[in-house]
Amino acid sequence: MINKKREKGFAIVMSLVLLMAMSLMGGALIVISASDHRSNNIGDEYQQTFYVAETALFEGEKYLLNQYQGPYKTGGSGDRDLSKRALPVESASVYSPNSTMKDCYYSFPDIDTEFFKLASGPNPDTPDSATKQDIFYSKSFYTLLAGDDDGAKIIKDPVNNDSETNINKTKFLSKEKTRLKKFKFQYFIHRIGSAPFKGYGDSIKKEASDAGNDGMAYRIYGCGNYDDGTIIVPLESTMVLPK
Repeated sequence: MINKKREKGFAIVMSLVLLMAMSLMGGALIVISASDHRSNNIGDEYQQTFYVAETALFEGEKYLLNQYQGPYKTGGSGDRDLSKRALPVESASVYSPNSTMKDCYYSFPDIDTEFFKLASGPNPDTPDSATKQDIFYSKSFYTLLAGDDDGAKIIKDPVNNDSETNINKTKFLSKEKTRLKKFKFQYFIHRIGSAPFKGYGDSIKKEASDAGNDGMAYRIYGCGNYDDGTIIVPLESTMVLPK
């Protein structure tokens, strides 16, 4: 009788120990799963911020090309103002970033902030303006995608209500719009100076195979900015244009 009672008591203790061990294992799995989910979300946000940074470089390069070829006339006519073709000059003063550009600017450790100057040219929003300023720009990525119709064509059209997957179009669009508005693309442009440029001309004095070596180099610094500096992805590129 004593041995049977001891065996029953031992079985109860073992059951409690196993139950506790399984509870700890289950809790650990929940914590690990939550951590993995958070890491995946951060990884996705970083990847999206990288794409936004690439957009910043593209927009900066497009600005330089448009100034070289002649800026498009404000008003949407689609015509270039060839009389205002010009390459941006160097600014007269050392650049001091405002609160909007500060996180992006200080993400480039190689910049000598004591002497660093931006290129000077028209505001990117009014590229045919005669007024010159330091060339820097910051804009919501959602605004770039959505355009004047608030994303009716780009963001809304592909989405439909789906009862099988419980997708509600209105809620989905509201959530996606809020998410996209957290991303900003930012860029600023620095004029490096004269650089070799090899291009081909068709003027009277130059045959088609002749090459010119007179160019001007610019460095475009671009950033993807997520949630006001929570994630910053800095990228840079160099462009050489003929004088």
